[in-house]
Amino acid sequence: MTLIEKRQKRIDDAVALREPDCVPITATGQCYAVYNAGYTIADIMYDFDKFAESVIKFAVQYEPDAAGRGITVPGQGPVLELMRPKNMVWPGAPDGRIDKNSIQQFVEYAVLLEEDMDFFMEDYTGWLLKKGYPATCGLLETLAEWDFTNHNVDFHYSGLMKMLSSPKTREMMQTIWKVSDIMAELDKKSIALSKKFEELEFPVPIGGRALVPFDAYSDFYRGTLDTMMDLYEHPDVIKHFIDRDIERVLESITKQSKHAPGKWVFMPLHKGMDSFLTGQQYRDFYWKYLQRMINHIIDVGMVPFVYTEGPYTSRVKYLTEVPKGKVVYSFEEVDPVYAKQQLGETACIQGVFPIYLLHYGTKQQVIDEAKRLIDILAPGGGYIFSTGAGFDQAKPENVEAMFETVRIYGKR
Repeated sequence: MTLIEKRQKRIDDAVALREPDCVPITATGQCYAVYNAGYTIADIMYDFDKFAESVIKFAVQYEPDAAGRGITVPGQGPVLELMRPKNMVWPGAPDGRIDKNSIQQFVEYAVLLEEDMDFFMEDYTGWLLKKGYPATCGLLETLAEWDFTNHNVDFHYSGLMKMLSSPKTREMMQTIWKVSDIMAELDKKSIALSKKFEELEFPVPIGGRALVPFDAYSDFYRGTLDTMMDLYEHPDVIKHFIDRDIERVLESITKQSKHAPGKWVFMPLHKGMDSFLTGQQYRDFYWKYLQRMINHIIDVGMVPFVYTEGPYTSRVKYLTEVPKGKVVYSFEEVDPVYAKQQLGETACIQGVFPIYLLHYGTKQQVIDEAKRLIDILAPGGGYIFSTGAGFDQAKPENVEAMFETVRIYGKR
């Protein structure tokens, strides 16, 4: 059996709730990998090759059982400059709003205004063109000027052609083509990076991505605070959106299953944590849709990889309502004893290790916590060791201690 086959088997065994020969470890390093290679986050935002060099060096140095990107938008600095997003700031941007070693930051605000809710529900496509896209992307502001009300289906379409050929629209389309060409090159480099990982005998499990409809509504349409109010003042608007969006999400998952390089579908849960929703709201607006996504991912032959942001102990009881041995739950923060009790015979548990120990703890504290989590979560199988979140300015000796402890103490 080759090394990549051994690593893949460890991961597959853990997902299937079997005990592997050693507890697999999949920590990817995120920003730490970049710093470890001598670069800033601003550097890799504008140079994908530097990013690839960083994550390859991390994988070779620490030998995780799986490799991955960790950072979602490397190389996209030029794209963002052309698109001029209003809801994102990034390191290395001309405005210099954030530090060169910060990851990109999402700027949350209400794009969907209360006075536009009827328009939003009655004509979603029209709302996107006239309101949504222009409010979030400087490049697409011209769409707000498009007016189809005075154009009929006729022989010449002269008025339509004039509108779609305006100087502003021409400039927008030419920039869109530039963005598309850059993204196509980045896609090629991303595929090449995955192939390089495999050549180095590291599996690359992540192959797809999906977002729970409630998170999409809260993140991109109304913002967190307004969404919390909408749960009481406009629940019909939320329900209308998520009932429609779930169909789009399921269709996207089906398409991804046909060409994704890896079999895991990454689902970050942004607003499902303990404090945002009551238990009934979580079930009605969140879990019901997440559960459909999980089941659909399994049905199309992929693995749901669910990352629970924030404290999640009160939600664990819902997470048990899935097919056994088919799901990976990666926790940022959860009671590991309770999670093992509830999920041990249902789903694979990942994460939990606190990143603050890598940043500020001693080497012995790292070793002790790694052993504690292995003692709690590894017995009986169904456990993949990883950090609760991506780690950044960690102490190298602590990172090495974490990997070494798992390799030695995690052996069966």
